[in-house]
Amino acid sequence: MKAEQATKHDIDELVELRIAYLTEDDGPLDADVVERIEHGLPDYYRRHLGRDIFAYVIREDGRIASCALLLVVEKPMSPAFITGRTGTVLNVYTRPESRRKGYARWLMESLLSDAREMDLSVVELKATEDGYPLYLSVGFRDDESKYHLMKWRP
Repeated sequence: MKAEQATKHDIDELVELRIAYLTEDDGPLDADVVERIEHGLPDYYRRHLGRDIFAYVIREDGRIASCALLLVVEKPMSPAFITGRTGTVLNVYTRPESRRKGYARWLMESLLSDAREMDLSVVELKATEDGYPLYLSVGFRDDESKYHLMKWRP
């Protein structure tokens, strides 16, 4: 089994897996939220896939069994990200029937190998309790910062 990068031919499955991930993480989604995601996300993937978002997948029987996304952003350089290039891991998800086979680990190892080749200064993620041990095992550490994580929503 090997991890590979998804292509534009995989967009429908990537949308399906994103919704499955969000549903499992947040609980049942409102129908209007699902409709907006199904409508808008394919266009996002068409515009960004392979440019600044990279989708790593493992297939079983010709279908995506597991996926992980790497969003790459370039920021003004600083000591915290000396190349200015940073990554964020999103949507690490394995279909329930394909779990406990090491797929998420293979995806993360492939993603992090590519992050080194892309010269990313840092790769960040938000870990669930279930995913936390995996991320520790591939080299992630808890972030300690003098800053507060804050959000603004319109």
